[in-house]
Amino acid sequence: MTRSDRKALCVRIRLHGTPAETAAALAAIAEVLHIRHVSRPYPDHRSPMFQRIYLDATPREDTRR
Repeated sequence: MTRSDRKALCVRIRLHGTPAETAAALAAIAEVLHIRHVSRPYPDHRSPMFQRIYLDATPREDTRR
């Protein structure tokens, strides 16, 4: 994916939580948005039990109004 592809109607989302929480949030977001890219998990700076992942997402065609 090129940078210009990502700019078109794209939102960047950061998820922060335990691996189970971020997986559940990702699944819920995927119901509403088309997930174009998911980063690798990054460890939290303060607590090793938490992680951060970044998503690039666009509206699904069937949810646009």
